[in-house]
Amino acid sequence: MKLCYMKIKIIFLLYWSLLLCLSCDRVQKEMPVVAGMRWVASGTFTQGARSHDNLAMAHEKPAHEVVISGFYIDTTEVTNAQFTAFVAATQYITVAERPVDWEQMKLQLPFGTQKPADSLLLPGALTFKAAQSKLPNLYDFSQWWNWTLGANWRQPQGPGSTIEGKENHPVVQIAYEDALAYCEWAGRSLPTEAQWEYAARGGLDDIYPWGADGSLLKDRANSWEGSFPDHNTATDGYVNTAPVASYPPNAFGLYDMSGNVWEWTQDWYHTKYYRELAAKKSPAKDPKGPKAAFNPNNPYTQEKVIRGGSFLCNAAYCASYRASARMASEPMSAAEHIGFRTVLNVDRQP
Repeated sequence: MKLCYMKIKIIFLLYWSLLLCLSCDRVQKEMPVVAGMRWVASGTFTQGARSHDNLAMAHEKPAHEVVISGFYIDTTEVTNAQFTAFVAATQYITVAERPVDWEQMKLQLPFGTQKPADSLLLPGALTFKAAQSKLPNLYDFSQWWNWTLGANWRQPQGPGSTIEGKENHPVVQIAYEDALAYCEWAGRSLPTEAQWEYAARGGLDDIYPWGADGSLLKDRANSWEGSFPDHNTATDGYVNTAPVASYPPNAFGLYDMSGNVWEWTQDWYHTKYYRELAAKKSPAKDPKGPKAAFNPNNPYTQEKVIRGGSFLCNAAYCASYRASARMASEPMSAAEHIGFRTVLNVDRQP
């Protein structure tokens, strides 16, 4: 009789546990495998800077709760080889390769700005230039950026440079429009900012995608080692981009969520957006970002959020290899340190 009672009790407990599991948001049905992507199960997380993060910027605060539905995300940043396949299939021409449209450009400039000489209105993109010596201040980023005619995804550092032999490096010199075009061809989307940070954290609740130990940076991310922007010691192994997956993945199996290249997200950049989310009484559900951009420091430009930091990030400048780090970038601009990765939402079939 006692043995029978124990069997009934065990069956009841198993049945009750099953019901609890079925009702748990974090338990997901078995998802099909999608080549080159990882399934990220739904959950709730705290978006924004952690209280013990002394390098956090004001626009990473306040931290706020967010609920995320499950989605697929690329294991790595989109590579030169992948973007080459897209261009070969579609004959797509990137923004940096097109003639400059002055009528569009002047909308992003103060009213009355005079048109430059036609010799300057030629296709090109931003390329990095190392300073000759240590700089007294790091507020003026024009000290290390050049507008280089002829720079584009095929020639990331300008004429004479090449992606030959770098097929497995992340594609760069990609404007927002270029990333969207690739997504449309691939049947994907760009991640929202919330999706991106949730994936980058890998289920951890700390400063970096790997935890709290900043001393592991050189072993976990491709960033600027040394004195920025004049001397890169390359103790992490790379001066410029690294082949994707050169560093260990986070707990979700995702590579380069810290460093290597900045990655486009869907969201408009708005300096007050986090405050608006934090003011709500309940966690935001799959937030898509503000309806419009707002940046008092750059009032003439509608900017998008980029995430993840790059090979140029250094503690002295932005330390944007942290999981909460975010920056703004003008959608029509291409730069040597900006690429992207894609997501596949469950409303689209794998």
